[in-house]
Amino acid sequence: MNFLDSIFIRLRQSASAPVLVEIHEAGTLPATGGELLSLVAQGRAFLAARGLKRGDRCALLAPNSIRWVALDLALTAEGIIVVPLYSRQAPHELVVMMKDASPARIFCADAPSAAEIQKLWPAAPPITLLDAVFVPMEKYAADDAAREANAGSSVQSLHLADSDPVTIIYTSGTSGEAKGVVLTAGNVGFMLGCTNTRLDELMALSGAPKDGPDRIFQYGPFSLAASWMLLLTALSRRSVLYLSTNVSMLSHEIKVAAPNYFLNVPLVLERVRAKVEEMIRKRGKLAATVFTRAQSAYRRRFEKGAAGAGAAWLALANFAMFPSIRKGIGPNLKALICGSAPLSVETQLFYGMLGIPVLQAYGLTETTAICTLDDPANPVPSCVGLAVPGVEMKVGENSEILVRGPNVFPGYWNRPHETAQVLRDGWFHTGDQGEMDSGGHWRITGRIKNLLVLSSGHNVAPEPLEDALAASLPEAQHVVLIGNQRASLAALVTPAAANGLQEAAVQSAINAMNAELPHYKRIRAFRILPEAFSVEDGLLTMNGKLKRAEIASRFASAIDALYATPAEPKAGKASA
Repeated sequence: MNFLDSIFIRLRQSASAPVLVEIHEAGTLPATGGELLSLVAQGRAFLAARGLKRGDRCALLAPNSIRWVALDLALTAEGIIVVPLYSRQAPHELVVMMKDASPARIFCADAPSAAEIQKLWPAAPPITLLDAVFVPMEKYAADDAAREANAGSSVQSLHLADSDPVTIIYTSGTSGEAKGVVLTAGNVGFMLGCTNTRLDELMALSGAPKDGPDRIFQYGPFSLAASWMLLLTALSRRSVLYLSTNVSMLSHEIKVAAPNYFLNVPLVLERVRAKVEEMIRKRGKLAATVFTRAQSAYRRRFEKGAAGAGAAWLALANFAMFPSIRKGIGPNLKALICGSAPLSVETQLFYGMLGIPVLQAYGLTETTAICTLDDPANPVPSCVGLAVPGVEMKVGENSEILVRGPNVFPGYWNRPHETAQVLRDGWFHTGDQGEMDSGGHWRITGRIKNLLVLSSGHNVAPEPLEDALAASLPEAQHVVLIGNQRASLAALVTPAAANGLQEAAVQSAINAMNAELPHYKRIRAFRILPEAFSVEDGLLTMNGKLKRAEIASRFASAIDALYATPAEPKAGKASA
């Protein structure tokens, strides 16, 4: 039995219970297991009628929705390789990926997206809107008999061998053109066993009722490997997955979902932390004092094993302050799961202090999203957890993390040379730098390709310095260190809000940080850019990582100006 058959069986067991819920401003749109299977049956019938066959590739360009899930399952059940694409990505980048994947058909959420693709790629294959694949949910939701009949026809998928490819997910492309990562049924099946085991441990540890389904919230796009794996995990266990449809209403959506856990990127957790701390400050001096002293005591407990003299303040905050903050973030939260980039120790301790553990995960698309997962009983701040059982990890040359196991992909789509570069001697070379402590917990320290090589010969990993500066500047959204082949380091800083970042504050934070650094790691100049980077302007990947090469190219003149007089640190705002 393959992973898809297991999902279909689970959906049939939940034929009359909701398994997916879309959250909209006007209300929610649920789908039971039976309704989802009926949609899958409609999708499979559509695919068969168009002559699509096993081994074909089909692009899926749409935001998260119940119908996205149904079509993904339908395509996989027919043996068709799904190429999921991020709906907010620049159209010209999407077309490059589509041309590389050479799909037999493209599925789009709306007519404007289809028209833009056709404009940029006149020779594109047939483009089909999701509305043409599925009848409105209300038409079949009211007919229980028809739904049950359709559900029965969807329970079996075509036979999937472990080696059969099921998806091609394009990498973020932080340093160049995105590559298509091929993942197999064996990759996915293995990883679902790992994620389900960890979630079982989490729910058992939290004391959650065993007879109720997990409540899960999802805002990350399913075109990302980690988000897709969470989706498949949710469908393979007894759960209800609530889908965000408007990230600008995230706080409202989380309240509606009231989840037990959900997947996050560090940026979102840091924003929530900043809002809570701002709210505390606005309550007045007494509240701010209690919170600050409790926070110091909790940090002391982490570092020294005891809260010391601040234990009373921590006890007071636990009694009078933290319960209401926890309720505001999520009354049913058992844990927050975080991936895509290392989370700052301060932010992880902040949530731990509130009684909401943050479980970190590390992985790449090439490792089916996951290599390590935090143990729910023992998350270690600053680390990203232990290697999942069955996965081997070690440190290679230049502190590079090497991985092998059933989670490692077979190769890049149509790129044998690039595949051979990263798959060597049975190990996948991640390009990430890291280290493992005596307890087996992994820490990510940087990325090899991001290393800045100064003209002095010193090598500097930018991430730790960027994280440290950003942590001391809550008004900043992004910090990018530059200096490759230059005499010294400089920084580009973007504001979190319009006019919310002052030069004096940046200079003060840099001065404080420089005082603790060796000479070659000191930041000698900076520029405040007009606005934060975004996916839409092409400066962030779809999971929020910096596109460093594009940033360096876009702001080349501002960077050159920083080094115009290297002996004198320069500061100020720059335009794009």
